[in-house]
Amino acid sequence: MIIFMCREYEHTIVITNRALVQGDFLMQMEKVVRLHPHALILREKDLTDEEYEQLAGKVLEICRKENVACFLHSRIAIARKIGCERIHLSIPILQNLTEVEQIRLRKEFEEISISCHSLRDVQTAMSSGATQIILGTIFETDCKKGLKGKGTEFVREICSQCSVPVYTIGGMNLERLADVMDAGAAGGCMMSGFMKMSF
Repeated sequence: MIIFMCREYEHTIVITNRALVQGDFLMQMEKVVRLHPHALILREKDLTDEEYEQLAGKVLEICRKENVACFLHSRIAIARKIGCERIHLSIPILQNLTEVEQIRLRKEFEEISISCHSLRDVQTAMSSGATQIILGTIFETDCKKGLKGKGTEFVREICSQCSVPVYTIGGMNLERLADVMDAGAAGGCMMSGFMKMSF
């Protein structure tokens, strides 16, 4: 059963959101990470830097125990401080970095994940050293109600012109995972599916 579960989730990235978890967040993370997803991105944008650092240290340890890649979201200084070698950034944050800061970023981080919403975003991300792209919004999602998903043809177009792995986000579930992978994606990101998962 464990082997099956590992294979089932190996192309997924966990996007965290404490507000969606019923019960203890860290316990949920331990259970989710045992499914061996491709990676986890610790989002939690509402936390102060101090709160985020404390939580990140605990989540990073959980991920290391199961050999699951853990990306901190936007908090470059905290990632450096606690020794996390993976960072996830938005295009605006990336563009606000100087050329010297971008070079330092590429030297210090093993993996750099970038959120993209267009081919132009993807081109900017690749030229700045992105090792993976998080591409959205592909299907309509509760997180962004009323925003129409861009669909699998958009995924196909982007993947045909992208030299690094693309993981789709927005309304993703295991059933849709096969559709985006058929279009060239390396996998997909799920938030509520993991945060609300019962064990």
